[in-house]
Amino acid sequence: MTLAVARPRSVLFAPGNRPELIAKLPRSAPDAVVIDLEDAIPGTPDAKDSARPVARDAARDLIAAAPHLPVFVRVNAPHSPYFADDLAVLTPELAGVVVPKLEAVADVQLVVEAMSTHGLTLPLLAGLETGAGVWHAHEILSHPAVAWAYFGAEDYVADLGGTRTPGGLEVLYARSQVALAARLAGVAALDIVVTALNDPDTFRADAMQGRALGYAGKLCIHPAQVALAHEVFGATPAEVARAHALLDAAHAAGAAGHGAFSFEGQMVDEPMLARARAILAQEDSA
Repeated sequence: MTLAVARPRSVLFAPGNRPELIAKLPRSAPDAVVIDLEDAIPGTPDAKDSARPVARDAARDLIAAAPHLPVFVRVNAPHSPYFADDLAVLTPELAGVVVPKLEAVADVQLVVEAMSTHGLTLPLLAGLETGAGVWHAHEILSHPAVAWAYFGAEDYVADLGGTRTPGGLEVLYARSQVALAARLAGVAALDIVVTALNDPDTFRADAMQGRALGYAGKLCIHPAQVALAHEVFGATPAEVARAHALLDAAHAAGAAGHGAFSFEGQMVDEPMLARARAILAQEDSA
């Protein structure tokens, strides 16, 4: 798993029944893409059945055409009537499988065991989208099969019977809880979808809040959102330059035998150095 896959700034979705859109996914240069068999496909047996072979063929073609682009497939929730048949779409060439609405660590184990019957050991991008999923976030994300996580605000609010508001106060606790659980589990967390497709200011503001909460990147449902996600979650040239200067100063202080030193009038501590290292690691993986 490359660094770019480990902490994607953008993950762009396309419906699993739209091969023409799947083929275009690389054009906006996302860090990773998802071929969606869940929300993007109508919830009827016929629609799900017809989408699976289309998604499998489109995934194969996309991997062949863009071998450096991490490709995921999102299956339906483990306890849905569609999950078992979705497994036939998965192949070892995928970067991972996106599993929505995980509510307990037992759900993760169910997915792992189900994949094993198909000879697969793909890492999971775990979706926490219900009250139970948020409540059990740390146990779910600590499972060794989980490599990434995302928070689904729309389903979470629907599960609680709440209402989505422009300010997002109704999801602040859960959004923070998922970010914290992901940090403790050592996995990257991906922030909520912005459904306003033609409002870059709204996307940018929401992404900035997600970054402030500790999210590594953003789920994107339109190609135009990818560049905005990279803008917010990527390091600016000034941040990269400052990180280099700070680490150079730390190296010089250490060589001189100084355990503590100041930089730009501020006493340096380990969290500042860790942040600088993270910025440069992110820049190297971009």
